[in-house]
Amino acid sequence: MYCVEHYCGPTSPSGRLRKDRRHHQGVGLSNRLDELQTYFKSHNKTRDHQAHSAKVHSVGWSCDGRRLASGSFDKSVAIFYLDKDRLTKEFIFRGHGGSVDQLCWHASHPDLLSTASGDKSVRIWDARSQKCSATIVTKGENINITWSPDGETIAVGNKEDLVTFIDARTHKVKAEEQFSFEVNEISWNKKNNLFFLTNGQGCIHILSYPELKLLHVLKAHPGTCICIEFDPTGRYFATGSADALVSLLEWPVRTISFSHDGRLLASASEDLVIDIGEVETGEKVVDIPVEAATFTVAWHPTQYLLAYACDDKDSYDRKRDAGSLKVYGFPSE
Repeated sequence: MYCVEHYCGPTSPSGRLRKDRRHHQGVGLSNRLDELQTYFKSHNKTRDHQAHSAKVHSVGWSCDGRRLASGSFDKSVAIFYLDKDRLTKEFIFRGHGGSVDQLCWHASHPDLLSTASGDKSVRIWDARSQKCSATIVTKGENINITWSPDGETIAVGNKEDLVTFIDARTHKVKAEEQFSFEVNEISWNKKNNLFFLTNGQGCIHILSYPELKLLHVLKAHPGTCICIEFDPTGRYFATGSADALVSLLEWPVRTISFSHDGRLLASASEDLVIDIGEVETGEKVVDIPVEAATFTVAWHPTQYLLAYACDDKDSYDRKRDAGSLKVYGFPSE
């Protein structure tokens, strides 16, 4: 299950004005839903690309949308280049001594990419020079990473629930925060003044930044809170959880991503489908059938293109499927 939280909203009008506005909003939302469903009927092609020799753990687009990166269990980072409707592999970054578990691009510099690895290091890569520009040694096996919206700080979390804050310019550790609970995901808000953590008790801890003082704890789910994502427009954030409240068909939501305009939310799990829903109504827009569990999804920053990677299939063709990434939303032929 996933949960979408709204930051704030205007004061609601009263009486007939409220009823009339609700009616017009309902009609408008219905029309927008039809428009989105129609769009994906003609843009439902998925392209498969061989990226690695083992499972892909993380995918992400550069801020300008020209490059797509993937990190893998095979210790490498693959970089693809998007030219119109064609995605081609540019090069492979190597250097990590362990699995690349998560990656994130700089919010405004399209060439800079950071990666978290089980080898107790964080690396910053330059896609323009095709080189590693920095290696920062950390205290534990890293499992999640996020880059602040202002580009000045990289935060990385390890298996011991220690979050390390790294100066992205000097590459020095400037703060460490040890937590007494299971930290599953970390993220800044878009204004860069709040820092969010999801935990194993279904809660979201909201800290001030850079003070790192606890401001609020939201009880979002009865089950462990796995992932968190912020809407690019700044109106919402969404969390994915291991709870299953609605039906027996629901699986733990492992990964979520908002589209560039904040209208769509993609979510995926061990279920053999990626769900794309409209944020305002919660209505389903389209399902993407997959052949294995999906643990990473990422919308393109300006287009309705969704990158994702699935677990390796437990079948005779496992080797053929291992290490591939897919992009959905190309025009149908």
